[in-house]
Amino acid sequence: MDFLKRLGLDPLLSGAVTGATPHPCTGPTLTVTSPIDGRELAQVQQASAAEYEVLVQQAQEAFLQWRTLPAPQRGEVVRQIGDAVRAHKQDLGALVSWEVGKITQEGEGEVQEMIDICDFAVGLSRQLYGLTMTSERPGHRMFEQWHPLGPIGIVTAFNFPVAVWSWNAMIAAVCGNTMIWKPSPKAPLCALALQKIAGQVLERNGLPAGVFTTLVGTNEDIAARLVDDPRIPLISATGSTAMGQVVGQKVAARLGRSLLELGGNNAIIVTPSADLKIAIPGIVFGAVGTCGQRCTSTRRLIIHDSIYETVKERLVRAYQQLDDRIGDPTQPGTLIGPMIDDAAVDRFLEAIAALQAAGGTLLHGGERLSGMPSGRYVRPALAEAENAWPVVQQETFGPLLYLIRYHTLEEALALQNGVPQGLSSAIFTQNLLESEQFLSASGSDCGLANVNIGTSGAEIGGAFGGEKETGGGRESGSDAWKAYMRRQTNTLNYSSALPLAQGIRFDLE
Repeated sequence: MDFLKRLGLDPLLSGAVTGATPHPCTGPTLTVTSPIDGRELAQVQQASAAEYEVLVQQAQEAFLQWRTLPAPQRGEVVRQIGDAVRAHKQDLGALVSWEVGKITQEGEGEVQEMIDICDFAVGLSRQLYGLTMTSERPGHRMFEQWHPLGPIGIVTAFNFPVAVWSWNAMIAAVCGNTMIWKPSPKAPLCALALQKIAGQVLERNGLPAGVFTTLVGTNEDIAARLVDDPRIPLISATGSTAMGQVVGQKVAARLGRSLLELGGNNAIIVTPSADLKIAIPGIVFGAVGTCGQRCTSTRRLIIHDSIYETVKERLVRAYQQLDDRIGDPTQPGTLIGPMIDDAAVDRFLEAIAALQAAGGTLLHGGERLSGMPSGRYVRPALAEAENAWPVVQQETFGPLLYLIRYHTLEEALALQNGVPQGLSSAIFTQNLLESEQFLSASGSDCGLANVNIGTSGAEIGGAFGGEKETGGGRESGSDAWKAYMRRQTNTLNYSSALPLAQGIRFDLE
């Protein structure tokens, strides 16, 4: 566990950090244990309401200076953060694995995504464009400017403990905002390690520490205050649909802005023309990667009746081969690590029971594994089900894949779209007309639509988010920065004489 020392993570840590400076905290102590084997990684003295107030004020004060730096200079700071993350990539990847249970390749891959978004944000720092418009008034010029909002609240979930923060923070930073991070209590060490890295970059550049702030604390002490605080103009929150409904309503009630990344009940359609050599691996990876704990994990597989039995047989064989690849995610050869905690395992088992009670057929897996380093390991489940069943309509945040039959493409699209969530979707087909229909306005109703690739994952240059109960999401590509700024339409009168209303005399002396 030497990576903890190299990242500056002591056995007892403060949950309130501005820049690289920890503050004394008065909240309850949080013991952080690894889902891999239950060992204690560290303890965090959580922030209380008092520390929240101090750090929010510092973030406000830092904003006054940070917003005045030219955007390319802010981009240079982000570039340095990306380089610092590069230098710690292996240690940060190990921390992700130990704290949330991802296999080593996924942990380091998530850190690489942070590096990539830093590079992306650096480019955006020189592309914060506006528009010029023709004025209807003679002697006037109109143009559009974009200004930073202020301190931004970022609430993240455990399953992507570093990448989601970087999606928000790096782009918001080049726009001139300051960032207040409320990480999941299931993954606070990743947040504190990154806070230290970013804070050290601020120190080297002589910048105010309050540009980056992290607050580890209870929902009552930190999250609820952040959501209700009128000084925080935008809240970006990632988590369950239930959480997003609360956050969205509270932020809207004070007329603030919110970016919500919520639940996904993602489906893949497999057509008769699909190349199963690429479809089967894509399906399996989407369903069991991160032990099914991605918002983009594949939950439903909608298979044409003519190939249903073939696909089912191949999937059962594939799942049987996975049984020997479940275990310690830090060991070579492991493909599936543990679920995040005992409560997650219980919800997975409850979904299996509900499926069977509804009349579903369990084809493989669906149980907690014994003889493992902890009680958080499960065998991924493969089951036959009906789309309309309540258990299928809900998102089970675990490795549970439902197989569903269809007869026509229109029926398949109706099944795919027939759930409350709308995040990611995919179709495997070699028929151009089918792929075009899937991507059209009458096709997938999800924010992400893929052809001949699974539902899991996304690229930093594209929009990421969903429809319906999935919430909104971040903006796309070169427009990503607009989510973190406010638009201002300006009119400049450059005429030598003031335009006067006819028949009215103005005494200007």
